[in-house]
Amino acid sequence: MLRMDQSTLAEAAGVSVETVKRLEAQDGPLKTGRAATITAIEKAFSAHGIEFTNGGEPGLKMRAKRKR
Repeated sequence: MLRMDQSTLAEAAGVSVETVKRLEAQDGPLKTGRAATITAIEKAFSAHGIEFTNGGEPGLKMRAKRKR
């Protein structure tokens, strides 16, 4: 199981821990941050194998590992 704390996410996204804390404190989705900040956080999650889903099953999930 992947564990990513606020400081790890902040470092991976190139943002401050305070930015991550502010975004987590918002009610609802991360719509209140700057677009560049949200994109950086999404890329950091993606780089750690987390996939954002939409459609029939919106949310987050771990990306399936490819078999070789």
